[in-house]
Amino acid sequence: MCIRDRFHTRSGQRKMNWKPWIQEVPDFPKSGVSFKDISPLLRSGHFPAAVREMRDLVEAPDYWVGIDSRGFIFASAFAIEGGGLILCRKKGKLPPPVVREEYALEYGSDTLEIQPGSGKVVIVDDVYATGGTMNAVERLCIKAGYHVIDRVVLIDLKFLHAPIDVKSLIQYE
Repeated sequence: MCIRDRFHTRSGQRKMNWKPWIQEVPDFPKSGVSFKDISPLLRSGHFPAAVREMRDLVEAPDYWVGIDSRGFIFASAFAIEGGGLILCRKKGKLPPPVVREEYALEYGSDTLEIQPGSGKVVIVDDVYATGGTMNAVERLCIKAGYHVIDRVVLIDLKFLHAPIDVKSLIQYE
């Protein structure tokens, strides 16, 4: 990564332009979709810096809630520096007791589960697209007894949703 691909924040910290580490995959998983593949970033030596920058976007919570499955990558990395990890999994993957939330998808529905508890949480995922999953996880966290203080993702596909309060390292307008 060359110096022109970096910029400075108001605090003087250097931040990277992370878009070169995201691979665009046209027509995947279906025609007309441009998939944002995070694999090049994950296998690069820059992944730890991306994790630090992402984590610095939000206040440290009691727990990081990682959304199945790529949200686990980031939430786990955040938890190394402090705060526990809560896994938000697809139905039937966690031992009881669990709290469930069914939510609508483009073509059907899905169900997510977490174990009940209490404390401040930040919801973590890799990509924010239409908001359906993130909103379901927020409802689920509240139902399970947690206080949601923020949301953070690696990539925000702003062109797919109305303005919403989600922190992100990379934005596509």
